[in-house]
Amino acid sequence: MEQLASIAIAGCLAWASGIRLYVVLFLLGLTGHFHWLDWPLPPSLQVLAHPLVIGTSGLLVLLEFFADKIPAVDSIWDAIHTFIRIPAGALLAAGVIGADDGPAWAVVAGLLGGTITAGTHFMKAGSRAAINTSPEPVSNWVASFSEDAAVFGALWLAFTHPLVFVLLLILFVLLTIWLLPKLWRFVKRMLRRVVDLFSGGAYPRPT
Repeated sequence: MEQLASIAIAGCLAWASGIRLYVVLFLLGLTGHFHWLDWPLPPSLQVLAHPLVIGTSGLLVLLEFFADKIPAVDSIWDAIHTFIRIPAGALLAAGVIGADDGPAWAVVAGLLGGTITAGTHFMKAGSRAAINTSPEPVSNWVASFSEDAAVFGALWLAFTHPLVFVLLLILFVLLTIWLLPKLWRFVKRMLRRVVDLFSGGAYPRPT
């Protein structure tokens, strides 16, 4: 049962990092500092409980909260964080699994965790790019607040009902495999339209 809990927590941290990395870091830091849970932070993640790290991640939570609610700004934010969320998710997953099972399993957890984080990140970025084609901001706000709720719900579920979370994570992975190619094709069409708009249609589209 402890092994299942570790898998669920590692998977959840990787999954949530693709959506709200700084929320994950901030909550882990507070949990480790104030000992809110029976689950202690693994040794490699205990630095998150340092007051300086908690303060920095908390400031970034506020910055991301507002950036994620502004159309177009959220897509720029997502593009920049492609290079931050994925390695961070991999390190968090490796930190959880490697604490109990050794360095080999930590590497495996990091590879799988980074893949899960990449999936959630690109799903989020792709869906936001699609939503931002609409001129009104309401859809953007709804999506952003829904993501906030999903992250908090996933963290609660992973710690309280790990088996349920693992099953839902498997379903998410299957959904991602099916949906990501469709989102990518849509984003490419939107980019072509933007290029045509600014070039005046002077350049022929590739066949």
